[in-house]
Amino acid sequence: MILAVLFFLLGVLGVQHLAVLPNGGQIAILLIMAGFFSWFNCWRLMMLVSGMLWASAFAMNSLNDVLPTQLEGREIEVQGYVDGLPERDENRVKFDFIVTRSKADLPQKIRLSWYFPKTGIKAGQYWRLTVKLKRPHGLANPGGFDYERWLFSNRIGAVGYVRDRPTPDLLGENHFAHPVSYWRQKISDRLVQMQSARHHPGIIKAVTIGDRSGLSADEWDVFRKTGTVHLVAISGLHIGLVAGLVYFLVVKIWAYSGALSVSPQRVAAISALLAALCYAALAGFALPTRRAVLMLTVVLLALYRQRHITPLQTVAVALCVVVVLDPMSVLSASFWLSFTAVLLIIYTLSARLGHLSYWRSLIKIHWVTAVGLAPLIMFYFQQVSLIAPLANLLAVPLIAWLVVPLSLLATLLLFIFPGLAELLFVLVDSLLHWLWLFLSASAGMPLTALNTVQPPLFAVILALLGVFLLLAPKGFPGRYIGLVLWLPLLCVPVENPPVGESRVTVLDVGQGLSVVVETHDHVLLYDTGARYSRQFDMGSVAVLPYLHFRGITRIDKLLISHEDNDHSGGLESVLASMTVGQVSGNLPAEQQGYSASSCRSGQQWQWDGVKFTMLSPPQSDVLFHDNDKSCVLKISTAHYSLLLTGDIERPAERWLVDNYGDELSSNILLAPHHGSKTSSSGIFLHKVNPDLVLISAGYRNRFSLPNRQVLQRYADRGIDWLNTAEEGAILLTTQRKSLVIEASREKYRRYWHTR
Repeated sequence: MILAVLFFLLGVLGVQHLAVLPNGGQIAILLIMAGFFSWFNCWRLMMLVSGMLWASAFAMNSLNDVLPTQLEGREIEVQGYVDGLPERDENRVKFDFIVTRSKADLPQKIRLSWYFPKTGIKAGQYWRLTVKLKRPHGLANPGGFDYERWLFSNRIGAVGYVRDRPTPDLLGENHFAHPVSYWRQKISDRLVQMQSARHHPGIIKAVTIGDRSGLSADEWDVFRKTGTVHLVAISGLHIGLVAGLVYFLVVKIWAYSGALSVSPQRVAAISALLAALCYAALAGFALPTRRAVLMLTVVLLALYRQRHITPLQTVAVALCVVVVLDPMSVLSASFWLSFTAVLLIIYTLSARLGHLSYWRSLIKIHWVTAVGLAPLIMFYFQQVSLIAPLANLLAVPLIAWLVVPLSLLATLLLFIFPGLAELLFVLVDSLLHWLWLFLSASAGMPLTALNTVQPPLFAVILALLGVFLLLAPKGFPGRYIGLVLWLPLLCVPVENPPVGESRVTVLDVGQGLSVVVETHDHVLLYDTGARYSRQFDMGSVAVLPYLHFRGITRIDKLLISHEDNDHSGGLESVLASMTVGQVSGNLPAEQQGYSASSCRSGQQWQWDGVKFTMLSPPQSDVLFHDNDKSCVLKISTAHYSLLLTGDIERPAERWLVDNYGDELSSNILLAPHHGSKTSSSGIFLHKVNPDLVLISAGYRNRFSLPNRQVLQRYADRGIDWLNTAEEGAILLTTQRKSLVIEASREKYRRYWHTR
């Protein structure tokens, strides 16, 4: 059975890496193959093909529930209800909306943003709204989060925002139709009301109802550095803890009562399963909780029926059920981390001679999972915490034995004895405060985390094999060969450009700009994208993940072209997480505290045979205003040149033409002002004479950039262009007399991606 499940998993996994789903003819061939393998009793191959067929059918059905292209950008009236807890920041509220009525052919589930709403938006409310929608679309950067995959896996067929006119109409609430959302909202509201008495309300909400939107950026940073992120999500650890506690208590109480006509183990199994379901409901049945509940269901049903089932069979059945219900789950990092962690624990604690004490078992579990999961963590996040075993040794028992039980007990008392509930939450907050002091101090120590280049898949597989060898019982032959198998993971070479060449990446940061320029031994970051709220900016979601993906730990020069938010908004996040040699350019007023030099025409430097020349603004820029003060930088190798222009407009373009003339000539031009009609004048394009224009713009942005007239101007001159909104991050690599161009959306394309 275990091998059959693994082959089914491989079939599902293979489909999830396709750029295009199988067509009708290919599906027919797969059906014939499944029948052939079944006829000749080749069950493993039959399961492999069955996995491919099931994943394809599931994907086709999901793709049918996506917004039609012709409805993008149109105002549409919809009726429906708020699904799950809304997420709030200082500018907007984001929420999932289930459409129950609309004149247009809309997906059942859409994700909306409501800017500066005048009324509270709560789970379970019914609304009549006028919305503008677009197809699922996310940033496409190497190493970045695949937002389109997340939308697709959560069955969200469109994203958009609520229009203020006509006025949105609250139609009412139906508590009985959506009891889970209703009670989660009620608990969330009560927790917010008591927020003034606590230091860490966001953590309490996270471990109680699975709502992590209240966690601050500092809290996220500390949890990542200490490897304790899993403790602030209702995951398998929390679900298993609650189920185990209930099972233990019910067995003892039922046996003590003397009512033995029904087995205590059976009553305890059903009680534990109900408790796990209730706790998963508090978390809104998020994907990790569903996996945990499914695994527990297999174990508890075996206990109820008094059937013996081995740990590996339990994992196999749970894995099969999870993949059948949601084939997209195999692309989630949490899927592989959770199942690998369970396998490691089973492998190291089961069927071993001798008996470890509870504390030694606990220490061993933390050590084993910290080391064993390191290859996967390095693959998915390019960072692994070196102090995670120590931090978890204190944090896990504290969260598991005190914080979670007390928080759940306080939640039960919120509506019965609110005074007692508040006292319990004050106690929980005090415990979290002491834990926070320990974690923040640990995170502040040097060498808390190891940053690496993303290793190739074969290196991860070899390292995992090495883990199982190292953790084999004493006396097992060849145990320490496992150390050798780690070498490909730890020795991943960083591919720097040769001396005299460059690697330029125009990142996909939506409506904004950020460019990474690499030479053999140096890195320049030109702009950092926009900031949209305290918790969300392009520095943290696009720039830093790409730098980690490339194994970059130091920026030699960070140049901000000008102070507009869409160019400088991510600066603070980058400076907080990266070593930066020099900050230069035009910084916004709120960030003038950083020691930064100004950019002026005539500045030059050379890195590794690549020449950098600042062309603008002039030494005296009194005639320039706003966008025209942008730092214009020319980057030249022996055979190619690139002109970075920021947001300059016609006055600055005219000044550049008058002062540099033919010296402006460049093979590649970064479109001034994102392709606005105020830029890319004819005389400027004539002097630059580029072969290719790169445009950094947001998908269906509200400014309608790039402007059609500008694109026509490019076309009239025979200039090709690439737009990050369509291509994702654009990578240019110079190789002597050749230029290699890669578009991330094409290179990493999957069947759920839109253009």
